[in-house]
Amino acid sequence: MKRFLHVSAACLLCLSAPVAAQESEENGKGLMEKGAELFWEGLRKEMAPALEDLEGLAAEIGPSMREFLSEMGPALAAIAAEVEDWSSYELPEILPNGDIIIRKKPEAPSPEEKDEVPENGVTDL
Repeated sequence: MKRFLHVSAACLLCLSAPVAAQESEENGKGLMEKGAELFWEGLRKEMAPALEDLEGLAAEIGPSMREFLSEMGPALAAIAAEVEDWSSYELPEILPNGDIIIRKKPEAPSPEEKDEVPENGVTDL
């Protein structure tokens, strides 16, 4: 009888331990969640001065940027509509007199030109 009581008590202890652990996890936050919260709070504190400086810069530059975009926006939209493929142009270049030029890249030879076989049938290796 004692043996039966010991075995049943051991079984009850084994079954009750996971239930208690599950309840504590559901009621409280897990370690991963607590760690993530601490990480984000630390990141927020570290970034606060930089974000405040950025807000100040935006307040300082904002009006002039708004004016620039209101004046140049339509012209830039017209240029963007004319250019079909931006990858077919070189990077802008500023000349000594202040002019800015954007050259078109030289066209690559077409695949048909590459596959042409010489008339004599000899290929240099």
